[in-house]
Amino acid sequence: MNNFVKKNKSFLFFCFLVLLVVLVAVFAPFLTGGQDPTEGILANALQKPSSEHWFGTDKMGRDIFARVIFGTRASLTAALSVVVIIFAVGTVLGILAGYFGGIVDAVIMRFSDMMVSFPGMVLAIAIAGILGASIQNAVLAISMVSWTKYARLARSLVLKIRHRDYVAAAVVTGSKTPYILVKYMLPNALPTLIITGATDIGSMMLELAGLSFLGFGAQAPTPEWGLMLNEGRAYMSAAPWLMIFPGLAIFVVVVVFNLFGDSLRDVLDPRDE
Repeated sequence: MNNFVKKNKSFLFFCFLVLLVVLVAVFAPFLTGGQDPTEGILANALQKPSSEHWFGTDKMGRDIFARVIFGTRASLTAALSVVVIIFAVGTVLGILAGYFGGIVDAVIMRFSDMMVSFPGMVLAIAIAGILGASIQNAVLAISMVSWTKYARLARSLVLKIRHRDYVAAAVVTGSKTPYILVKYMLPNALPTLIITGATDIGSMMLELAGLSFLGFGAQAPTPEWGLMLNEGRAYMSAAPWLMIFPGLAIFVVVVVFNLFGDSLRDVLDPRDE
């Protein structure tokens, strides 16, 4: 245990930062003193940061600090939802394509090629526009265009061991296909896919914030960082705090998750053993 701590200090540090972000999301009501981030008092509109309102207030008199803290919950939940969906769908389809090959591989990979041929964000905007603007539809739209990376990665990892002797031995001894997939194929693919998923949390958060900023994601009065940036851009000169604090929140959390993904790769990457 002590050896692990000494060798992976950066990983443990970023684990702590990730845990801190999660705790902020979970305990948002306590950190904001029970303030409702959607409740506005017009008399307090566009107040500068002060001891009463640490991050100032917006055009509706809502406390920006409360909205940024609650925005952690909305943004993190949405980003994790996207990563879980694309991880699960991409991994299953990639393993099936790599193991069975033939028509199964052709169908899955051709569909993947079709999705990749479109610019991801543009296609996500089109899907979100068709489905309607909401955070749930934004999650679905980004998931529909982002699973291909995991499918291709899982397929390539499975192809590396598909014809190994121990897999052939398992087939000869009568092991069922589901058992082989779970026992041999999935464990081989999981470490690399987990690293990819951890690194993608930050990028998915950016894409969701981008959709919300463009009006295809979270809708008012939901406290979500991309939406807050969109609401604050009209007051960029008069009330810059409306964009500064949500922007800083996005920057800090995305950097934390990206560095966490890099440190996780150092721990799990078999080449470093």
